[in-house]
Amino acid sequence: MDNHLDHMPVLSRGRHRNPKRGACFMELASYLAGERWSDHPACTHPLLAALARLVNDNTGDESRAELVGLVPSIIGLAGDDLRVDAHIALRCATTALPVAAAERQLALAVSVLAAEEMLARLDGAPSGRMSEMSLRAMEQVPHAAEQARRFSRAAKITEKGFRRYAAPNAVQLAVVGIVQACVKDPDKLLRGLLEDAIADCEALIRGPRSAEPAPVAPASPARA
Repeated sequence: MDNHLDHMPVLSRGRHRNPKRGACFMELASYLAGERWSDHPACTHPLLAALARLVNDNTGDESRAELVGLVPSIIGLAGDDLRVDAHIALRCATTALPVAAAERQLALAVSVLAAEEMLARLDGAPSGRMSEMSLRAMEQVPHAAEQARRFSRAAKITEKGFRRYAAPNAVQLAVVGIVQACVKDPDKLLRGLLEDAIADCEALIRGPRSAEPAPVAPASPARA
């Protein structure tokens, strides 16, 4: 497919037949990656791509242009490590849980516990391990947190079920929860969520960035 254009596609909601009609976040990523035009390109982890599509479609028209700068950073973040799914789901659920309406808090708290349980299982750590990020989020909704713990003790999830259902549901619930929350600037919160998820995936997939070596000072000329 010839993706040559006289100008860059403009970000807008939904899918687009070709670049001349506009682009969603992931369609623009496929264009920049040199892939076939698609909102499901191979260059990005499927769950991260799903989050990017949801953020794109639920961000206001005036704020959506600010997402363009994030597109290059999502290219190349691909792989099949289930830890990536778990970290994305955890980031989404912990971000949305403190601001979501009461009726959504239980499902989000369950998502937090499911992601933490999956990460503990994958790491060979004891069940019930919780990150500081999760503890802070759960402390802000104690009633929902206690209900979620009682529910999760009786519910068991497989790795396949987590990848296919639990993790995508956490992402969907989080974005909807943020959009419908009584917060001053949901677009800013959505953008921050996507930025944090991209950073999480970059650390997992590419590893932490190594510090640049300090410049070596030129040797002093030897004295006679």
